[in-house]
Amino acid sequence: MPKFAHDAHTHTVYSDGIGGIAENIAAAEEKGLRLLGITDHVHYLSERTLSRYVREIKRWGGEAEITVLAGIEGNLTFNGVDVPDFMARKLDYVIASVHEWLESPSQYIELVKLALIDENVTVIGHFGANFPHIGYPTLEELEEVLELAEANGKAFEISSRYRVPDLEFVRECIRRGIKLTFASDAHYPPAVGSVSWSEKIFRKAGGRKEDLLFGEFL
Repeated sequence: MPKFAHDAHTHTVYSDGIGGIAENIAAAEEKGLRLLGITDHVHYLSERTLSRYVREIKRWGGEAEITVLAGIEGNLTFNGVDVPDFMARKLDYVIASVHEWLESPSQYIELVKLALIDENVTVIGHFGANFPHIGYPTLEELEEVLELAEANGKAFEISSRYRVPDLEFVRECIRRGIKLTFASDAHYPPAVGSVSWSEKIFRKAGGRKEDLLFGEFL
């Protein structure tokens, strides 16, 4: 049984997942999670469908034996994070992730910096997933990212799907008091709770419950 059993990044049929909210919750309960986040992609949701999405998460979450949070995953663009204020206000938290193809690590860092100063953003999703394809940022660029995250109270997810960020980055987050979450990035119910890599890296870095964004629920 995982010691810090949670999964803060999962998708459903409300975006590009193939399972329903109730199915994700059932899978999380079966795997012994204590917290589950439903975080569908923002560009699939309108104002009307967002209201239905949040209602359904609250309804099934209210019947669950675990904590279920209503989140969303926004896209990081050069115009900022594409999560409107009205959406952010209805949600428990917002993940911001880079999904577009970029030419250099410096471009990637510039996008992430936009999220780190956005008041609506809670968590940076799968930080570094692009680096093997576009190259790695300098230590100075990483330092700037960490300083902004620390100053603005942002968290980073530890993604089991992409196996990022690396151990040293996670250690530095813990040292600075930057909160972390575990993420499967599941797109179908059987993958919900597949966060063993996240937990392994977190524990190897010396992480404790108080280093987790949602630690009070665990």
